[in-house]
Amino acid sequence: MTYKIVSDSSSNILTMEDPNYASVPMKVRAAKEYIDNTELDLAGMVEDLKNHKGPSGSACPSVGEWLDAFGGADMVFCTTMSKGLSGSYNAACEACRIYMEENPGKQAFAFNTLTAGPQQAFLNEKILELAAQGLGFEKIKEKAMAYHSNTHILFCLESMMNLARNGRVPMAVAKIAGMLGIRACGDVKAGQITPVHKPRGMKKATEALVGMMKERGFYDGARLRIAHCFGEEAALALRDAILKEFPNTRFQMEPTTALCSFYAETGGLMIGFEGGYNAENDGAKF
Repeated sequence: MTYKIVSDSSSNILTMEDPNYASVPMKVRAAKEYIDNTELDLAGMVEDLKNHKGPSGSACPSVGEWLDAFGGADMVFCTTMSKGLSGSYNAACEACRIYMEENPGKQAFAFNTLTAGPQQAFLNEKILELAAQGLGFEKIKEKAMAYHSNTHILFCLESMMNLARNGRVPMAVAKIAGMLGIRACGDVKAGQITPVHKPRGMKKATEALVGMMKERGFYDGARLRIAHCFGEEAALALRDAILKEFPNTRFQMEPTTALCSFYAETGGLMIGFEGGYNAENDGAKF
């Protein structure tokens, strides 16, 4: 049985060495459209957005783009940005429906990951791992969901202006935070961005993030994945703070791609990690 894992680019993984993986691009729209692929000048996009005063937003892959990425595989697994944040999940579901209708005997399923960035990336890698073991379609879904329910996402943002412009947080809150040098530290609950702490300065933000990771069951030997938007110094500070208490942490660091950069903005971090059962996703539809 052949298989394909297709993720929208909110997972922050545009390519893998594994040929069974494909990414379909999200788009960022401001004065012009930026396609979230390996050809994008990310630094140029971020600079353009800093200077852009008009409306901006993001757009999800079309049904046709999803279908084109399936590659005729017998089993297709899609992972998408949280349904609560994008139409990507609905487009992927429709692509799966059409694919199975037009190809009797083939199977396709879309995961509403309730997240984005590093936590979604973990799910992509777990599905690839399970599929490579030769497991059946339903068993892969079951085990992938179980794994995903024990992973978490946190964020730490220097600016919330793009979130505010897209209705994710109140504009007044974003402006006040920017003036006071407050960082927003939070998580995602049932697919929605939720600020939890508002520390001033990176040192206090790091302390808040470490505390939140502990509260969510982070353990020595677990995986920690930090995606940063031109914020390597902040990412390394968090890594060092975690390694002091959890020296066997399996750490990865990577830059954000276009979609995640749009929402994280310069200096922002997205932190994915393995931990205890994620009660915030309890009962939510994957």
